[in-house]
Amino acid sequence: MNPSITGFDYQRVTVAEDVALNVAVGGSGSPIVLLHGFPQTHLMWRHVAADLAADHTVICPDLRGYGASDKPAGDAYAKRTMAADIVALARALGHDRFALAGHDRGALVAIRAGLDHPEAVTHLASLDVLPTLDMWDVMHGVSAAVGFHLYLMAQPPGLPEELIGAAPDAFFGHFLDIWTQDPQAIPPEIRAAYLRACREAVPSIVADYRASAGVDVEHDRADRAAGRQLRMPVTVLQQDWGAALGFDAAGIWRAWAPDLEHRTVSCGHYMAEEAPAEVVKALRGLLSR
Repeated sequence: MNPSITGFDYQRVTVAEDVALNVAVGGSGSPIVLLHGFPQTHLMWRHVAADLAADHTVICPDLRGYGASDKPAGDAYAKRTMAADIVALARALGHDRFALAGHDRGALVAIRAGLDHPEAVTHLASLDVLPTLDMWDVMHGVSAAVGFHLYLMAQPPGLPEELIGAAPDAFFGHFLDIWTQDPQAIPPEIRAAYLRACREAVPSIVADYRASAGVDVEHDRADRAAGRQLRMPVTVLQQDWGAALGFDAAGIWRAWAPDLEHRTVSCGHYMAEEAPAEVVKALRGLLSR
């Protein structure tokens, strides 16, 4: 039996033609949508969601292509498409306007939602990514080896799926191991759920990453040329990647988000699991702005 977020109700919500998302909903009050990262599912928010549900309606979907959500074949994973899923999901649940927080891949979806749907997204939080265009720009030389998976999954269809599919637990488990400072934060039953979900979603996960080496870059580049920005209050929590890779993370973010609070954290990548109280505090602070 798959783990779940205690006290949350589960349902499937149709968000596009032939695409339904698995979503956990709990609490009551102003809505906030929480989007998971790689190689995870909505379960990564289990601690944060339970806390926020005391005074918010908390909506935790599996992104298209992940977890128990539908996994359309082919080129269906532009962040623009995935962001439209989230706006449709919130609307189907009765919310035309909502706060949005994303981690890793989910943060890229959240950023795109904020750019494409500013009338819907009231507040935006991004956990441990840069916008797609900037992510590629800061990867240089041997230091870019930390992002080897980005380059692998950017390859044309065929080879990445075959290589990853041959040893999915080793591949996905590698990131669960090296990106966490506190292994106890992802207990065995949660780890097993993540690995099972990823094992069953290799083509769609690769397609999500492949989109970030193609169409997502095109969309970001067009927005930058047009001067589009995230006009809502934005909070960014990041590890100190700027120091490690030689870039000004806050400066990069400020170009996209004038109303910005940028913080570096001392925990590992999986901060919603390693430091949930710190994440909750940041999100509550964002929602008060």
